[in-house]
Amino acid sequence: MAQHQPIRKSTPPGASDIPDKLYFRIGEVSRLCDIPAYVLRFWESEFPQLKPHKGGTGQRLYRRRDVETVLHIKSLLYDEGYTIPGARQVIKSEHRQKDSSQLPLIDTGSRPAGIPQLRRLQKELRDLLTHLSNPPARTVHSIRAARAGSPSPRAGASARRLTTERLFDTPPDSGKTRG
Repeated sequence: MAQHQPIRKSTPPGASDIPDKLYFRIGEVSRLCDIPAYVLRFWESEFPQLKPHKGGTGQRLYRRRDVETVLHIKSLLYDEGYTIPGARQVIKSEHRQKDSSQLPLIDTGSRPAGIPQLRRLQKELRDLLTHLSNPPARTVHSIRAARAGSPSPRAGASARRLTTERLFDTPPDSGKTRG
């Protein structure tokens, strides 16, 4: 009996063969994907989705996601016969589909958020900004009531002056310094 294989796989072909590592060097990716290193470097310039991290020494460090992208590009180019611009377009449209499947910003049931809801949200945010930008109303009686239990700032300043004058043994009224 013949086994049926799905036309589209959820993971790129060979993705299950990728070792469980954080980073891969370009030579490892070259061996895993059976693609020369110079082709990988060329694909980096042609496909914006393929951006390996470069370490402190400048060596390319591919993540698992990057290796899966390389395998997907290889499948599009070599197995499905796409040109480089065609493969770039397919990857871009897949990326757009994945982004559009995300949850909408405003929960409006089954339909996406419409312009009226977004305008209402924008107005509410502006109103909130206006409210937060206004300084709070000052009430004199509450400030004085709070200070009633504590000594006045002037009393604190004169107390500090008296303490300083005692340190230098000068009478507080003289205003003269010892010489």
